[in-house]
Amino acid sequence: MTHINFSGPINPLSFGNVSLNMLRELYRKDIRVSFFPIGSKLDFEVYDKISPDFKNWATSAFNTRLSTLKKDSPSLRMWHLNGSENRVGPRQTLYTFYECDSPTFSEKNICDIQDHCIFSSVHAQECFENVGCDNTSAIPIGFDEDFYVTGKTYLKDRIHFGLMGKFEKRKHTGRILRLWADKYGNKNEYQLSCCINNPFFDNRQMNQVVSQALEGKRYSNINFLPFLKTNSDVNEYLNSIDIDLSGLSGAEGWNLPAFNSTCLGKWSIVLNATSHKDWATPSNSVLVEPSDQEEIFDGAFFIKGQEFNQGTMQTFSDESFHKAVETAMEKCKSINKEGISLKDTFSYRNTIDKILDTMTNDS
Repeated sequence: MTHINFSGPINPLSFGNVSLNMLRELYRKDIRVSFFPIGSKLDFEVYDKISPDFKNWATSAFNTRLSTLKKDSPSLRMWHLNGSENRVGPRQTLYTFYECDSPTFSEKNICDIQDHCIFSSVHAQECFENVGCDNTSAIPIGFDEDFYVTGKTYLKDRIHFGLMGKFEKRKHTGRILRLWADKYGNKNEYQLSCCINNPFFDNRQMNQVVSQALEGKRYSNINFLPFLKTNSDVNEYLNSIDIDLSGLSGAEGWNLPAFNSTCLGKWSIVLNATSHKDWATPSNSVLVEPSDQEEIFDGAFFIKGQEFNQGTMQTFSDESFHKAVETAMEKCKSINKEGISLKDTFSYRNTIDKILDTMTNDS
């Protein structure tokens, strides 16, 4: 395969991160790309570690997209199901993330019209197989090579917890905050740093949801960081923590914060459900078994009765949370070597190789 049409966003969000890493591997393989960015804008600001040559290549692939467009070239789209009824060229493979467990008729239809639909997790693929989709597979994403172990010492004589990812019900953000604060709040031998800004909330809304979670209380050892503007900033944050709490999300398509921190040798507390099962094991994570399920609807991002994002999320008990934190505090005295080895298995080179194989076999 020498040429493909590629659609995906380049922005500071997780989908933008995945798109960029996929493009970087296509660049390394010397595959010519006609790049149709979703959002029609290339926002490289957060990606301060990428090479100028790659950035110039991606920009050129965008600028020449119409002149290099070929009717017979296969297309790869990296996007949500919602919006992927659109395509560039007659043969499209969709790479997508799915967090719920009850595909709607519209979601199934959009999956069906793809030549092939690749999900990031086995959980998602099985959900669509169960409603009759026979054109699916599961291929995991990889570790972003722009992150690395710094070897620095950050907070001495404290156990540093991290919570990263936009504030959402499905991620249990508010509940995690409350549970941690109830037991460790104002105990300064512990620290919790939160990167939980939701870009779809204004400052008033963010302050409101945090205040509700903490019942209006303030704690000396919980700090809320602003949006981290570059991957270098994110790398410093991930290196500074000892224990990650982001893995307690109840519905995920992969969970980059928990995965990345684990790959850097940190210990992540992970709910053993959805996409987490594809990478988190008892040897590289502190696993928490789900205790129940509840509707995922939050009235903002998951709205009952709509055409997309319907179903349930996994939950956990207060007792399992506190037990997992105690286990993680023992484990974090040593580096998570099994976590670091995840980088060998989960790389974007492997991801793109498998995607290209799938596209070739379906042609």
